[in-house]
Amino acid sequence: MQQPEQLTTSKLQSMVEGFFWVLPNIGIGLAVLAGFWIGGLAARRAVLFAFTRRRRPDLGALLGGFARWSLIFAGILVFATIVFPSVKPSDLLATLGVGSLAVGLAFRDILQNWFSGVLILYSQPFRVGDQIVSGAHEGTVEQVEARATIIKTYDGQRVLIPNSNLYTRSIIVRTHFPLRRSQADVTIGYDKDPDAVAAAAVRALSGVEGIAKDPPPDARAWEFGEAGVTLRVRWWTDSVRNKVVTGQGRAIAAIRKAMREDGVDLAFPTRIVMLHDEVNGDHLGPRGEVAPRRANGAAREGA
Repeated sequence: MQQPEQLTTSKLQSMVEGFFWVLPNIGIGLAVLAGFWIGGLAARRAVLFAFTRRRRPDLGALLGGFARWSLIFAGILVFATIVFPSVKPSDLLATLGVGSLAVGLAFRDILQNWFSGVLILYSQPFRVGDQIVSGAHEGTVEQVEARATIIKTYDGQRVLIPNSNLYTRSIIVRTHFPLRRSQADVTIGYDKDPDAVAAAAVRALSGVEGIAKDPPPDARAWEFGEAGVTLRVRWWTDSVRNKVVTGQGRAIAAIRKAMREDGVDLAFPTRIVMLHDEVNGDHLGPRGEVAPRRANGAAREGA
């Protein structure tokens, strides 16, 4: 019977012999793994180059990264089969089948965002530099990543919106078209001519810097308001946010100036407040004077 010291020595010797037996396989496996690693880098560059020539660098970067890591993962599997000959590829694939299901359930949101990012970059409902509105967030698209789209709000904040939200929900692309229409409502008194005031507003807008000539600005009577007739004035500017805001400020100032030059004042609601004297039962006017009673009221008191 072997002594404990002899048993330990025998095990160590067998482990060393096994290591030297497997050492050539490890060397071959590392060489193969390095080849897959280099192949992954080459595949990433090739995909990125191909999509960059098509002016789709974002999609190329995303798919290139996917191709790279797919080759590296395949290299790890080949490395495992080389180092451990008893491991069969079929066993690895069966294990990966069960594991991929578990990983898919665990990382469902991540995978959903990744596929949504690929579809967004492929279909291009918006591009980097576009100004979009998604829910409560509005800003300029800075980058579309694998998990989220990064936008910069107009007040200088960074917002990350999951790609699945952008792909499955409605969004507004403010800068998809070169021009955007703005409008303002102006209320004038009922004693003024709406057509004359509208023509004056259009003339004023025609000379404002930043407002498009085609399509031209327009103004028309829109509805009856509490204090007068409401005119709706509309004009077109560059669709970029700062151009829209600047154009709106200049347009309102020009409309106001034209109306003052024509002697037209903006109408505003007026109300008369009648106070009721609970002691004497009299109605008080705006200045506190006793308002005359109505005839039907006097008749009821006489009755």
